[in-house]
Amino acid sequence: MNMLFKIPRIFKIYRVGIKSMGSLIDLPKVKSVDQCLKGLINGKLDAQGTSSLDIGCGSIPRNPFNAELAYGIDIRDNSSGKIKCADLSVEPIPFEDNAFDYITAFDILEHIPRVIYAPNRRFPFVELMNEIWRTLKPNGYFLSHTPVYPYSAIHSDPTHVNVIAHDTFTSYFDDVQRGAKIYGFTGSFRVVSQHIKTPHLISILQKIA
Repeated sequence: MNMLFKIPRIFKIYRVGIKSMGSLIDLPKVKSVDQCLKGLINGKLDAQGTSSLDIGCGSIPRNPFNAELAYGIDIRDNSSGKIKCADLSVEPIPFEDNAFDYITAFDILEHIPRVIYAPNRRFPFVELMNEIWRTLKPNGYFLSHTPVYPYSAIHSDPTHVNVIAHDTFTSYFDDVQRGAKIYGFTGSFRVVSQHIKTPHLISILQKIA
């Protein structure tokens, strides 16, 4: 009797999972980040005089856009003058407005809480997206590389607290729907492209003034 009661719920969960996976099938598959940037770097981007910020960089900032200057932010202290220490779950990006041509986030957004109470309610993920928009130059690019639902990698790490879906950026942080506006999002991004590098979603967004 109990099993019969659970069958409709199990089927619903399965159906939602299949639908979500189906939405990923429509996205182009790549084996590297370089494949996603090929069209931008070849003919559109000029590295001379440009700067890039890699958030959650560890000891060495990534620089896939081949910017002339590469900076980083990490939660751990670092002696390098180009890497600043900050906890982006509760602190702003420690750089001035319109500072960077490119910002990258490799496997960090899934660690940023969606909602916290400390002591007042805040939306750290939305706040970080505001900070990324603030510190990017007009028409600058943001690259996100994060596990995507429904792959198990989004849940397997116990420090993952933010679930990114295929339509998180296109529905909440884009320049059309801007669904996150009700949570305090003040920026606007054009979603340039999205690719799947299993189990990751690679999203490239452009700051719209």
